[in-house]
Amino acid sequence: MLDRQPVLEGEHVSLRPLHPADWDALFAVASDPLIWAQHPAHDRWQEPVFRAFFDDALANGGALLAIDTASGAVIGSSRFQGLEEADGGSVEIGWTFLARHCWGGRHNHEMKRLMLAHALASVAEVRFLVGEGNTRSRRALENIGAKLTDRREERIMAGGEIIPHLTYVITRESFAKGPLAR
Repeated sequence: MLDRQPVLEGEHVSLRPLHPADWDALFAVASDPLIWAQHPAHDRWQEPVFRAFFDDALANGGALLAIDTASGAVIGSSRFQGLEEADGGSVEIGWTFLARHCWGGRHNHEMKRLMLAHALASVAEVRFLVGEGNTRSRRALENIGAKLTDRREERIMAGGEIIPHLTYVITRESFAKGPLAR
């Protein structure tokens, strides 16, 4: 069904499977506390917390490293997770973070467009779970055409804190008509 670790190439961003050797470059990006300020895992900038995140990404597959095509620099990562085959198929895109100089611009839009186009060629729906208080990520999802659903989920973060998450979706049909369609 869906290849959760493709190589995806865009004009500004390329995505490839995450490898253990990517630790130094990715942690250099992730170690900025402001990246995580609104995120439910607001301590992910700390090395032991990010190490658990990184190791989980490798263990579960689906993790992609984001690279700026102009400079070749690592700028973040994202994942395909939770593949479900029922009802035409569904997958979650999440665990996304980008270097702050890439916020609000073409990098996130292109990264999501590449991942959505890839996923929606195989599944009918893409889900995004976002912490209820993460207004920056919620706004970014709405800007790419994701629709808030009535599905909610409680997720346990590092340290045992329970954080309500909201579910946004983009379907194959809404993607074809939305702001990321080409």
